[in-house]
Amino acid sequence: MFTRFVTLALVALSLVTLLAACGEDASGGDLSSRKINVVATTGMIADAVANVGGDRVEVEGLMGPGIDPHLYKASAGDVSKLEDADIIFYNGLELEGRMTDIFVRLARSKPTVAVTENISPDSLREPPEFAGKYDPHVWFDVTLWIEVVRAVESHLSELDPDSAETYAENAATYITELEELDSWVQEQINTIPERARVLITAHDAFGYFGDKYGLDVRGLQGISTQSEAGLADVQDLADFIADNNIPAVFIESSVNENTIDAVREAVQAKGKEVEIGGTLFSDAMGESGTEEGTYLGMVRHNVNTIVSALSGQ
Repeated sequence: MFTRFVTLALVALSLVTLLAACGEDASGGDLSSRKINVVATTGMIADAVANVGGDRVEVEGLMGPGIDPHLYKASAGDVSKLEDADIIFYNGLELEGRMTDIFVRLARSKPTVAVTENISPDSLREPPEFAGKYDPHVWFDVTLWIEVVRAVESHLSELDPDSAETYAENAATYITELEELDSWVQEQINTIPERARVLITAHDAFGYFGDKYGLDVRGLQGISTQSEAGLADVQDLADFIADNNIPAVFIESSVNENTIDAVREAVQAKGKEVEIGGTLFSDAMGESGTEEGTYLGMVRHNVNTIVSALSGQ
């Protein structure tokens, strides 16, 4: 009799717990009555969410300035933030390769969104040296980033339908800015003499940028910084620079400068000179509160730096 009583009590307790959980979000309470707690992996994604979500969201980006997402490993604190989030946005396409297992696990209990999910495979780069995988650096084609913004709007509206109209209005306003940015980028790149439209960086992050806006892009390392450049890679790139009188090469804020320094020294050994054209933001944005700390400002900074160096200004 006692055993049967305990069993019934446990069943009743379970039902109470289940009923109490119904109608509440992961952290308790009605989402419409408070801000949405969002965690994004990269700064670019966090910026997109902030623009779409506006006052309805509280966004935290895990990977700040100078952080390389290819090599990033989540800390215990990061995992705790992800578990407390109402929704998670990440790039996908294996940009955050070391975090894949975490996203798979969290997707069982909360919206966990790869923002590249709706980009047509026909629009994705599949470099032969990247073992049949897609290039994840889609933010360098502004028109593809517009698709990311639309994905963010869709998922926020699904999670918080009472604010769907707000998200739609914010997204439309931001997309207009992005369309203007896209046109501006093309106009600026067109001012570079055609023979000088060659962009050389530490790793091959700017492929979408080159394809969209018309530059020959070459990176010392491959699509992922997990790949290592050997002496032969350095010499081959140095030969190309010397033979084609390339005026400038660029370092990246999230990649060690030593790789580009090695290329420059190899060019000098051939009796030629190549300048460091400046620092580009590739896998991470600039400091919060600066122009480069936003997606729009980061793109403008990169374009101005490239145009200035390659045009000889």
